[in-house]
Amino acid sequence: MSCSFGHTSTPARGLNSFSSNSACISETVNAGRTTAYSSLLSNFSSVRFSRQLNCFGGLFLRNYEALNNIYMAHRAVISSVGRDDLAAETSFHRMNGINGSTSSLGYRNLRVLDAFDDVYEGIVVDSDGLPDDPNNFEAILRFSLSHWKKMGKKGIWLRLPLEKSDLVPIAIKEGFGYHHAEPGYVMLTYWIPEGPCMLPFNASHHVGVGGFVINHRNEVLVVQEKYCAPANRGLWKIPTGFVLQSEEIYEGAVREVKEETGICTEFIEVIAFRHAHKVAFEKSDLFFICMLRPLSAEITVDDPEIEAAKWMPLVEFVEQPLLQEDSMFKKIINICIACVEKRYSGLSAHHMVSKFDEIIP
Repeated sequence: MSCSFGHTSTPARGLNSFSSNSACISETVNAGRTTAYSSLLSNFSSVRFSRQLNCFGGLFLRNYEALNNIYMAHRAVISSVGRDDLAAETSFHRMNGINGSTSSLGYRNLRVLDAFDDVYEGIVVDSDGLPDDPNNFEAILRFSLSHWKKMGKKGIWLRLPLEKSDLVPIAIKEGFGYHHAEPGYVMLTYWIPEGPCMLPFNASHHVGVGGFVINHRNEVLVVQEKYCAPANRGLWKIPTGFVLQSEEIYEGAVREVKEETGICTEFIEVIAFRHAHKVAFEKSDLFFICMLRPLSAEITVDDPEIEAAKWMPLVEFVEQPLLQEDSMFKKIINICIACVEKRYSGLSAHHMVSKFDEIIP
């Protein structure tokens, strides 16, 4: 809503003394303070002003517009109730000759991006509220950052979906950095305070599982992989794989065994794990060995990565040269055997729920 409080103009004398250089000055008046905005200021010899006082949501705008045939802009800073509703509107006009008439060329609304606060005094931007136009996004993002800095916010999380990937270079230009990427989006972050960034790093580990399955005949369920390092060709190993997102470790072990061999199993316990670093793409790797009880016996290989699968006598499995030469896997197999013979207590599994899990972002 806007309201006009009057209009005065200076007699049209000396118009022929205008040069091609001219000026546009806008003043925003709020609570007794005046901020001057100047544009297109350059060596002008004389200028004719028209003054108009307008009200925009509690702020007063006084415009002085030179009457040359040029493009000019005036900005009205609009304030409304609510921290996230601050906005500014910029409209562009063309001055038509000496009569001072204007024609609107277009406008754009500057607002704070839709977002919510996290528990760490940061901001998480709502991806659904992002503008489609890159130029509009650049102006709104810059305006939002300025607002969040004044609010004392810390870390900004900006998730850009695949269909808006053209906004990524704009965010990077404004100071955002890559955090991580998934098939449907890229996550960018911005740290406002001085000093080191306190935002958590991207996930640093892969999590793998292996299923040690032994039947009543003391036979181990083993597989041979189609694709492996030359040194491991011919090795019979336990079924292994990576845990899926939001999947429990024991669920991953049962699933991998089923996918690679067709054998249904029941989880008993985690009996060993190993921690390795700089494995794939400089990530660390956690690998858990799970003791599983077989619930079926017939093997069905229906996995494109598995060459063969079978039940192998435990003694034959242990005596494989590659396992005997590797101290870590030899230790793991010894633990598995001790567990089968009830000589090793291993680790006990307890399904617990922690209230601290609820505050993880």
